[in-house]
Amino acid sequence: MYRFKVKKMGCDGCAKAVTRAVLAIEPNARVEVDLRAELVTVSGAAGPLERIAFAIVAAGYPAEPLLAAA
Repeated sequence: MYRFKVKKMGCDGCAKAVTRAVLAIEPNARVEVDLRAELVTVSGAAGPLERIAFAIVAAGYPAEPLLAAA
């Protein structure tokens, strides 16, 4: 599971754009967007963290990967 702090998301359209960006490269992933917390969680992804972060950034939303708790 990957988690990202994602800025500039303010509406459902933003959440859908981020979700589409992730699903374009990870079709089987599950994407959860929390607009208030500016948090995107991606589970079931097989690709590298950097690839998913790049997809979110390419969609126009600055994404900062968060480290998972041990």
